[in-house]
Amino acid sequence: MADETSASWPPRRVDALVVLACLVLGVANTWLKPSNGLLSGQPTATVATVSGLVAVFLWWRRSWPLTVALLIICCHVVAFTPIALAVALFTVGAAYYRSLRTLVGLGLAACLADLAALWAGNELDPRETGYSVALAIGPLVVGYAVAVRRALTASVRTQLATVEREQGLLVERARAGERARIAREMHDVVAHRVGHIVLWAGSLRLGAGATDPKVAETAEQIRGEGRQALAELREILGVLLPGRTREAAVRTARPDTAELPALVERARQFGQDVTLDIDGHPETLPAPVQRALFRIAQEALTNAAKHAPGAPVRIGVDCRIDRVDITVANSAATRPAVADLPGGGNGLIGLQERVALLDGEFTAGATDDGYRVSARIPHHGS
Repeated sequence: MADETSASWPPRRVDALVVLACLVLGVANTWLKPSNGLLSGQPTATVATVSGLVAVFLWWRRSWPLTVALLIICCHVVAFTPIALAVALFTVGAAYYRSLRTLVGLGLAACLADLAALWAGNELDPRETGYSVALAIGPLVVGYAVAVRRALTASVRTQLATVEREQGLLVERARAGERARIAREMHDVVAHRVGHIVLWAGSLRLGAGATDPKVAETAEQIRGEGRQALAELREILGVLLPGRTREAAVRTARPDTAELPALVERARQFGQDVTLDIDGHPETLPAPVQRALFRIAQEALTNAAKHAPGAPVRIGVDCRIDRVDITVANSAATRPAVADLPGGGNGLIGLQERVALLDGEFTAGATDDGYRVSARIPHHGS
């Protein structure tokens, strides 16, 4: 474990400054203190050189903290280098804080080396001994305390992250349960109503349709639309229900541009005047883009049938190299609406969100003689 470093400074730059500071202080200590371990009485230049070289060992204190500390302890007996020894012991205290036996053994070795250096310099008095031993033990304890604080901080952060993940899972589980409840409620309500429509259409086809082919044809169309609506409803709600596999949930084919002619034909069967113009090959587009084109055409045709009955509708699909454009435009209504269908105003919003997810552009609004829905969706091929 490395010791404390500034978050804005690279560790090796800090190491270089530490080595330089210990070198300068070690050399200065040679002149300030006459006792220099086994080298006491030797020329000052010689002692200063040895003290400076001892500080250089600190460059490797991160990679081999224990080896460097033992080496400096031995050098401390020779040239009395308390600053380098303090830095080395601090590093070991931070790196081996989990091994108290190692720290105790190293602390005893540092104290013995300190006493030996004082004895060699003939300064083995109680006060000097106390200061020297404190300088040896203090950095070791401080390094240990710093490492313990870091470990506790990291542990607390890990626990907080775990708690946050657990809370997120609980929230997601609650949301999944709520979605499942809503899905079941929607299925019970909508499937019940649409199922009755299918049954009534079947009864109409077998009853009045037996004598009137037009009634039979219309009833069969209603019955087919209802069955398709039920299938798509079960597909969508099946995805929302927990415990459903993808194979069990998806029971109908995903719509794509190949379904556009059938969509237009069904609209014509229900009395809409629809024209489909396709320029290019939309079947080669990515599946999400094809589904978006189908849903845009489907929603626009539904809105035209609701709000502009009898109006001609033109669907244009223009495939380019890097994008596809779709336009659905209708003129003003030519006859009154036959039914007051409820609407929540979410259809166009859903289309806008779908196109936005594909990084496309979506516009919808009234024109001089009707309404126009258009989208431009980029693509990179299938």
